[in-house]
Amino acid sequence: MKKILAILCALTMVLALCACGSSAPAAAPAAEAESYNVGVCQLVQHPALDAATQGFVDTLKEKLGDRVSITVQNGAGDQPSCATIANQFVSDGVDLIMANATPALIATAAATSDIPILGTSITAYAAAFELSEDWGARSTQLNVSGTSDLAPLDEQAAMLNFFFPEAKNVGILYCSAEANSKFQVENITPTLEAFGYTVTAYSFSDSNEVASVATTAVGENDVLYIPTDNTAASCAEAINNVALPAGVPIIAGEEGLCAGCGVATLSIDYYALGCTTAEMAYEILVNGADVSAMEIQYSPDFAKKYNADICAALNISVPEDYEAIG
Repeated sequence: MKKILAILCALTMVLALCACGSSAPAAAPAAEAESYNVGVCQLVQHPALDAATQGFVDTLKEKLGDRVSITVQNGAGDQPSCATIANQFVSDGVDLIMANATPALIATAAATSDIPILGTSITAYAAAFELSEDWGARSTQLNVSGTSDLAPLDEQAAMLNFFFPEAKNVGILYCSAEANSKFQVENITPTLEAFGYTVTAYSFSDSNEVASVATTAVGENDVLYIPTDNTAASCAEAINNVALPAGVPIIAGEEGLCAGCGVATLSIDYYALGCTTAEMAYEILVNGADVSAMEIQYSPDFAKKYNADICAALNISVPEDYEAIG
């Protein structure tokens, strides 16, 4: 009897130990347990950049939840301020920096060659860093990749010609401090000239010069074209206050700018662009992807949009396949 009791006690202990072992949770994978700090440096507030940042934050939060802390800082349109923000992110030891707009990217890349950097709303990466070779063959800035907001400039030129075939003089208004804008001006000018227009570029160095330069451009041209330019976008109301009373229409490089002063645009979805950038960030943070090996991502879709109020004021008819900007 004693032997039977001893055996039963031993079995009970074994079962108890097995039960305890089976109830213990499996250790979480190291990657799943990690938390991440991400810094966002946005050049300036305007609808396009705001949408890209929001798409980035929403998507990264959706994928990582409480495991990611995202700090968003705004440079108020000033590249030196972006440099200060970037240097602070470096001092804080963030795991990744997202730079929204070309001047923000340039400032951030100058601050660190170690922390992965993703750009968004960048028109041309090679032009941003004054590289003569293709970005894919770059030998510097190996910690940089991201997404581009480059629109099909030839199609935007064709859009201008569709709406204003009888125009003679086209003015291009842009900020000379933005490498992205210079790139677009250089590339769209020959296409516009091929349509028979006389094309003149008008540059301003900062927001303080926008109104006066716009006034000159409006006085000398039948129609204006404004590329995806951050300074112009942040001053769209000032530009509209000059162009609309003079009856000079504007074809804009993106939807946010068009909403402020344009007639029509062929624009990308900046929120979706930010989402794509967040997907790249996830691959870097969680899966250990090498930012230097990641290809620049481009928007596959472009939408024809128009500003209903300005079109009505200028008595411009818009085809049915154009969508009104909400």
